[in-house]
Amino acid sequence: MSNNTTTHNIEVENIKCGGCMNSIKKAILKMENVETITIDKDTETVTVTGAIARTSLVEKLSSLGYPEKGNNTILKKAKSFVSCAVGRMSDPVE
Repeated sequence: MSNNTTTHNIEVENIKCGGCMNSIKKAILKMENVETITIDKDTETVTVTGAIARTSLVEKLSSLGYPEKGNNTILKKAKSFVSCAVGRMSDPVE
């Protein structure tokens, strides 16, 4: 771990299944300086460790349709269904 490594716990909206989780993992792991990601579907919490700003993670999650708790919109919910479908059709991320 680098000196700037931080663990961010972000509560998000719209995580419904493994497809959602797969889409989120793939997108976040592509971001620079991300070391690990775990997702708790029951609490809709995304935990990311790395030398990355929390705001960058929140923006990326929101763009996928998984906004931070309290910031959900119809458009974000619709985006989450698309991300979910893509995640269900692709290979799972371990």
